[in-house]
This record gives sequence, structure tokens and C-alpha cells, in this order.
Amino acid sequence: MKVLVVGGGGREHALCVALAKSPKVDTIFCAPGNGGIAAIAECRPDLLVSDLEGLVAFAKDASVDLTVVGPEAPLVAGIVDRFQEEGLRIFGPPKAAARLEGSKDFAKQVMLKNNIPTAAHHTFSELAEAKEYVEQNDVYPVVVKADGLAAGKGVTVCETREATIAAVEESMGARRFGDAGAIVVIEEFLRGEEASVHAITDGETLLVLPSAQDHKRVGEGDTGPNTGGMGAYSPAPVVEGEMMDRIVRTVLVPTLHGMKRAGTPFRGVLYAGLMITRGGPRVLEYNVRFGDPETQVLFPRMKGDLFDILSAAADGDLSSIEGLDLDERPCVGVVVASEGYPGPYQGGKEIVGLEAANAMEDVVVYHAGTRLSGDRIVTAGGRVLCVSALGDDFQAARDRAYEGVDAIHFTGASVRRDIGWRVLART
Repeated sequence: MKVLVVGGGGREHALCVALAKSPKVDTIFCAPGNGGIAAIAECRPDLLVSDLEGLVAFAKDASVDLTVVGPEAPLVAGIVDRFQEEGLRIFGPPKAAARLEGSKDFAKQVMLKNNIPTAAHHTFSELAEAKEYVEQNDVYPVVVKADGLAAGKGVTVCETREATIAAVEESMGARRFGDAGAIVVIEEFLRGEEASVHAITDGETLLVLPSAQDHKRVGEGDTGPNTGGMGAYSPAPVVEGEMMDRIVRTVLVPTLHGMKRAGTPFRGVLYAGLMITRGGPRVLEYNVRFGDPETQVLFPRMKGDLFDILSAAADGDLSSIEGLDLDERPCVGVVVASEGYPGPYQGGKEIVGLEAANAMEDVVVYHAGTRLSGDRIVTAGGRVLCVSALGDDFQAARDRAYEGVDAIHFTGASVRRDIGWRVLART
């Protein structure tokens, strides 16, 4: 079988590594790919994730048997619809269902209609109306969210009225996030602990993956601006046991049924970003693809054939999969970023020590922002690598991940040293 993976980050490297283990997969293409993916797949740097017609043409010419989409932007743009129009098999939600991630307001409406617990909110399409609401609001902090896709950077927690007005003006007036910020959602600030729950679905059956938790803030102690994620771990103790059952019952199942009733059935990865409050789980947002860096700590724990699972979901036959074969050991992943991220950074820095880190037992280095430069691998992004490790317990997994991190060097490398601090505090 030939598989095309769309994307070029750490999540896509993890997808390629997992798919390469399937005895049914002969060839993996990745568009555009990166310096690490090139070791196990045929990369197509000429094909960008935004080039839907180019991707369709390539899949047809290369006789691709299954396409797996990594990032959210092509899903929201309708890549699944285009592939299906051409009779090509693809894993992911159609455009109408991908609005769960493509529009914060649409997601809120789905939650309200289906009694799915979430934060109270107001949506604004006019700057003056948003500012008038803020002037009258006396309860802070609040959260200001760009309605559309903003690469994980469109959410601002505002402690004061002045900060909220500034965030609204920056999004709606200055258009910091482009058209994605033309509409904003202002919602109540939820207190608790965040967690991520992923489920693979064919629209009827849910295959729930292990829980995970990521660290979105750039600074230690979860301080500073939001990023795409500075590290993650699985499982997340805060959602284990009865809490996970509750999430499936009150969030995942109602979402799946609600989307079907609305005429927008969901097929692909249904990923709920949650806040676990004293009153139970509440949905912060939906994503319609595997998380990054959550994928890099989920896949090392999954022993089964990922190709079989994704193929069954794409074909509407997920009930044929008996379940997940899991490694019960925890996994911790630490992101190594470029100096300056999530702000401006410089690329082209040579990376050394990759072989030494990959040679460590139960350690895998996933490439995110890298490229080949001759026979060297150099930095080419804000988040450069994710070093993931399994261990007999959480402390062992964490220590091993940082051992792998410390074997790798490039100028200006930036790492959070407290990934998983909540688990350590709990124990």
C-alpha cells in the first residue's frame, strides 16, 4: 500500500514512523515533509499543504491508496471533499464538519445545541459592539479568542478590562490574525487543569485514545505567551478512570451524534481540549486532527497497526477494529525550540547529536522544524524537535526524555525544563 501524509511537522513525523511499522505499507510519501521524515518517506517539498489541487494530482499520479492529513488548515479548506470527488481514499473530516475547529463560534453552537459543557460566551463581528460589551463587563479575567484558525496563537487570557479591549482591537482592528480574527469569541475564564482527549471515528464508532496533556505556554511554570506546545505527556492523571468515562459520555458521544443530526457527520480525529473543573469536564475547544505535540506522546504508546485503524475509519468500518493495544508505560515529550519562539527566530542552525539521542533505549526524536542542507540537518522552524521517551513510571520517562534532549545541540536551542510538573506535584 502507498500512503500520503500531508504536512511537515512533528505530528507528521510521528504519523510516518507509526505507519512505517505496518507490514501493509510499502511506500510513504510526505508533502512537504522535513529533514527527519526524509529518512523514512519520500518527501515532496514542492507540495505545500495549501495546494489542494497539487496534492490531488499527486495522489492520483502516484496511485496513493490512503491519504492522511496532519494539519488543520487543509481540512478546513476542504481537502477531504476534493479527494473524495476524485474517488481517492482519505482520512479526515469533510469541510462542513471541520468547522468544529475552523470556527470557534460554530463549535460553541454545537455545544449549546447538544448540552455539552463549556464556558459561557459572547460572539462579536463588530469591533464597536465587542468594546461596548467589554466596557459593561465587570467579571475578569476573560478569554478572547479569534474565531478562525490562528496557528494556536489566537487565544488571549485578559486579566483586566484594558487588556481585553487591547486584545479585541488587536484581533478585530489591527487584524493580527488576518481574517481569522475578524470575529471574536469572548468567554468566561475557567479554572482547573487542562487535558486533551483524542478519538478516532468513522462517524458511528469511537475509538478513544489514551489521555494526554500539553504545555502551551513558552515559559516554565506555564508563563508567557501561548505556543503550539512546548511538551506533552500521556497519560494525564487528571482524566483517568471515571473522569475519562464521563468525558466520553458527556462530550464525545453527544458531539458525534449532534454533528450527524445536523447533517454534517464527522469522520476523522475528534480531539477535545478540556478544562477539568471542580464541576467536571468543560470543553475549551475542538480540534479535528491529531494534536501536536500530543501525537508525539500518544503514538509511542500505541502498539497496533495504525494503517489498519485509519483505513477502517476512512472506509466507515471502524467497528471492525477490536480495540487499542497499548504500552501501559507513560510517555513524556519535550520540545526543543529555536531561540525567540514564538516570536521571530533564525533558521539554518546545524543540529548535532541526533543519532546519539535516537540510539537511547525507548527514546525517539521527532523532527518538526528541520530541513536537509547537504548532508547536514539544520533548523527550519520555531519548534524544531520533540524528544519523546517511555519509562516504567513518569519520573523515569521524564528523565529519559531530558537525557535525549541534552544529547542534542544547536545554537540558540530553547527548552522548558519543567514538562510534566503537575504530575510531579501530584505525586
